[in-house]
Amino acid sequence: MRILFVTHAEKTHFFSMVPLAWALRTAGHEVRVATQPDLAEGVSEAGLTAVPLGSDHRWKQVMEANQDEEWPVRVAEAVTHSADLGHDELLRFFDETTERYFRVVNNDEFLDALVEYSRWWKPDLIVWEQFTWAGAVAAQVTGAAHARMLWGADVVTRSRQDFLARLAERPENERVDPLRDWLTEALARHGAAFDETVVNGDWTIDTNPPSHRIDNGLTVVGVRYVPYNGRAVLPEWLAAEPAKPRVAVTAGISVRSYFGFDIFGISALQAFAGLDIELIATLLPGPGESVDDAPENTTVVDFVPMHGLLPTCSAVIHIGGAGVQCTAAYYGVPQMILPGLWDTKVRGALLDQSGAGISVPAEQFTPEQVRENLVRLLEDPAFREGAAALRKDVLAAPSPNEVVPVLEDLTARHRTTG
Repeated sequence: MRILFVTHAEKTHFFSMVPLAWALRTAGHEVRVATQPDLAEGVSEAGLTAVPLGSDHRWKQVMEANQDEEWPVRVAEAVTHSADLGHDELLRFFDETTERYFRVVNNDEFLDALVEYSRWWKPDLIVWEQFTWAGAVAAQVTGAAHARMLWGADVVTRSRQDFLARLAERPENERVDPLRDWLTEALARHGAAFDETVVNGDWTIDTNPPSHRIDNGLTVVGVRYVPYNGRAVLPEWLAAEPAKPRVAVTAGISVRSYFGFDIFGISALQAFAGLDIELIATLLPGPGESVDDAPENTTVVDFVPMHGLLPTCSAVIHIGGAGVQCTAAYYGVPQMILPGLWDTKVRGALLDQSGAGISVPAEQFTPEQVRENLVRLLEDPAFREGAAALRKDVLAAPSPNEVVPVLEDLTARHRTTG
């Protein structure tokens, strides 16, 4: 088969797709990755064939132009508590998010170029990153089977289902659906029509631990999360066992790629001063900061691949990035999440329920509370037991290689091309 993976230029979203892309490649299928130019090098570094198309997304510039500090708060509320929200609140969420995010990362230049490329290359299956609806449009136009691939919790589908339920109660002439309207417009440019599979795919591929998946009543192919962090060169100090409990602190790489610094400040590491631990902080100094602001028990490094660092750690503290959370779950490392953006509160609550870590509410973001929670993670064996159980849950899912026959069968059933 010809299989086209599709993602906008966001490295961490793409990274979760790499193990499955390689499983399909080593099974003998022809695999390419269509993306925006900025990610082409990251695709080729993964050993995959990059197809750069159109123009890069301009999400940072759009956000800077909007200067709406309350929008991330509204987004987090909508994806966390959509069942409790009314029509107007959910309409505002989909209106703002479609205009400010979904349309921006799926800009017309990229979407149209992807459709034309797909018409030429004729993929049998398109696997698209959960917010790169350009892949769904290309599949609808060309008749390829298509699967939506998740990197985080499936909260947008849940919010959309709640919104559609509210929408059905409105008079027909008042039923405005921003996501549907945008996709309808994009499809019409290429002679195709909208249906709800364009939103959700013919099926969904979910890399979350089985116990952390949200059931939205869709066809789901679960696949084991396999850590991949891009090009990896491990430092020499990772070749020896730590003399003290090692704790990682990271804010991931997504935020810094937009703003040039991490939202977890180096000066905040003073909360852990005096603890008998080895703290490894993969952080960039923020404005007015330097590595000298860290306490004596801390080593500040720009970047260490999480799949190299976390197996040596007794705990990890992070802001809820899906890649870090899933990698820690894979290696059975207790976690502390400081959630706030997008679906991080949802995934933090699931972590709490698993017993594998602690999610700290925003109102408890104090140095004293964070320090106390770290001590609990390190000293209470229940967290290590919970993390070990979560690792078993991760490993219970079929490997990328094991789901290849499932994807082959689904593709044969859903594609409408020859």
